[in-house]
Amino acid sequence: MSNVCKTASLGLCLWTSAAAALYSQGFTTADLYRLRAVNEVSLALDGSHVAYTVVNYDRPGRPYPQVWIMDLATRKITRVGGAAEVSSAPQWSPDGHWLAYFSSADGEQALWVTQADASGAVRLGRALGSNSPLPGQGALITWSPDSRQVAYLGATPGSHTAESAGDPMVITRYLYRPTMTEGFTRFTDNRHLHIFVADLASQKVRQLTHSDTDEHSIDWSPDGQEILFVSNHEPNTDEFLNYDIFAVKVADGSVRRITATESCEYAPRWSPDGKSILYSANLRGLTNQETTSGVVVAASRIWILDANGKNRHDVGGVLDQRQGLGRWAPEGDAIYFPAEWRGNLHLLRIPVSASIPSGPPERVIGERGTVAGWSIAKSGLIAYALTTPYDMGELYLQRGNAKPQKLTDLNREVLAGKKIAEVEPFTFISNDNKYEVEAYLTIPPGIPQDFPDMADAPKHPMIVSLHGGPHAQSGPALVPKNQIYASHGWAVLQVNYRGSAGYGQAFMDAVIGDQNGNEAQDVLYGVSAAVRRFLWIDRERMGLEGTSYGGQLTLWLITQTNEFKAAVPTRGVANLISQNYVTYANQFEAMLWGQFPHQGNYMDVLWEHSALKHVANVHTPVLILHGENDSDVPMEESEQFFIALKDVGVPTVFVRYPREGHGLDETRHMADSIDRSIAWYEKYFPQPGREGITNVQP
Repeated sequence: MSNVCKTASLGLCLWTSAAAALYSQGFTTADLYRLRAVNEVSLALDGSHVAYTVVNYDRPGRPYPQVWIMDLATRKITRVGGAAEVSSAPQWSPDGHWLAYFSSADGEQALWVTQADASGAVRLGRALGSNSPLPGQGALITWSPDSRQVAYLGATPGSHTAESAGDPMVITRYLYRPTMTEGFTRFTDNRHLHIFVADLASQKVRQLTHSDTDEHSIDWSPDGQEILFVSNHEPNTDEFLNYDIFAVKVADGSVRRITATESCEYAPRWSPDGKSILYSANLRGLTNQETTSGVVVAASRIWILDANGKNRHDVGGVLDQRQGLGRWAPEGDAIYFPAEWRGNLHLLRIPVSASIPSGPPERVIGERGTVAGWSIAKSGLIAYALTTPYDMGELYLQRGNAKPQKLTDLNREVLAGKKIAEVEPFTFISNDNKYEVEAYLTIPPGIPQDFPDMADAPKHPMIVSLHGGPHAQSGPALVPKNQIYASHGWAVLQVNYRGSAGYGQAFMDAVIGDQNGNEAQDVLYGVSAAVRRFLWIDRERMGLEGTSYGGQLTLWLITQTNEFKAAVPTRGVANLISQNYVTYANQFEAMLWGQFPHQGNYMDVLWEHSALKHVANVHTPVLILHGENDSDVPMEESEQFFIALKDVGVPTVFVRYPREGHGLDETRHMADSIDRSIAWYEKYFPQPGREGITNVQP
């Protein structure tokens, strides 16, 4: 009998035993290797077949996608290529006879096509990638309307090739670091994406565009004469990623410019009649790569203009939420697009008439969770991937107003018998009384709600887990790491602090000029609200962690409070000044504060808002995690804080993950980081009945 049962009431003892049984049925890091998720989705125009990408985690190294085809009449599924093949980006031809996709079947990425039954696969052309920053990237593959040709993106060496070789390496580019590195180089590969066209009959491939910049996000015109794309023609493309819309003639490669604005347009799509263009854009003026990307500050919205570039309409302006890339209904009578909504990602529809909105937006897919890939066929048939609170991404089909049909059940075996922790939202008022802030609490299975006084209920640790961005969001969709924590009897609190997406542009903008300020107070107020409303949370056993901007907030908060018994920052910024000069996103701080750090007294301002400046206040034991090839938040940030903590005398361990960029992608590394985090927390707030175990090492 445990120490708890020797001293507790019979009801409490019975509950403790039942809870232990529940936790034994929960998630473990071993389950990470068995999970699978549907990501990309492509529906044949006639609705006969759907192609989709399944992401697998069971091999050494990074998760890998594979393309599958389902015959919707028979529900027969067929994998495209062999068991070892890595494939992605499926795209049906208009006649539904061919599926184009990228594959590395012969050792390098190339464009392939296969028939609807996954037979007769043919390699058409090499398709090298690039690590250039490509914000808001749209389609990678597009078909001619007669289904005889397919265009795709491939990279060629740029004019700065000499910088990527030699001893010594001579660097002249402002943007010499890449956006993401997958173990090969920590520097920009100096490749540029261009448009290639392959002919199915002859299997000949020709390069259609040849500029010294990137062309991407492509769509073939209904009349077959042009291909839309976006490109950045600013004088200094490394500092100003201001993408505009262009069209290239398929016959001779001549290019016409369609937009010339101070903001960023991306992911253009022709209307079915070819008279209009749908695209995404934001309302920010030309500043730098951060603001124009639509990722960091500005909430991107759906727009329409005429094919000649005139009569621009802010279609998405009726909805004050960040909107994803849109698509036309095949009949041209509606526009579909995803939108972030209080922790969820829903699919919306706006009816249009003559390319003009004719009604308010309506939610087409509005379940709790996150819509990933999605595709539309004739008559409004929709196939989509949805991550729910109870499963990773699965494939669904919806016909009109009928109940959605679940077409896949990839995780049936791994989820069998698992007790899924519920995720409960709640709101609270911010410290300055300006905002209603929302948080999501993952509740360990079996928490009783019928104790006469919940203050007498068994106490459970809580991990506060902060998203990055800052313009991301947390929500109810299943997060394996949170479920693993819940299987240990730990609650997980995720606060959508100001700056988060899904709550309108003003809420996103509230972080500007106040980095490590009131958004950090939102986190502390969320913690305070949680422990007051959920009396089973143990105030003495709380941990704090976060990734990217969430890692930065983790570092900052442990300089401001001692209420967390252990912290695990991942790829967090410790020094806002040094971060500004080593990250590939060199103008992030200028975007957040309105001027460069060297102007005025902003070096002093940034230093005052840096966790490193206040490291002497830290008493919380810190486990630091970082990928060695991170160019977004380079390793130097964690190195500085680690040495500073050592100097202060705070218990700390620094874990570096080889081959990883801005994220831990290899399944082994993901599992290792979770196991180490659990051991770190257990060392500093052991579970009941394990008070004597204090030597657990991460």
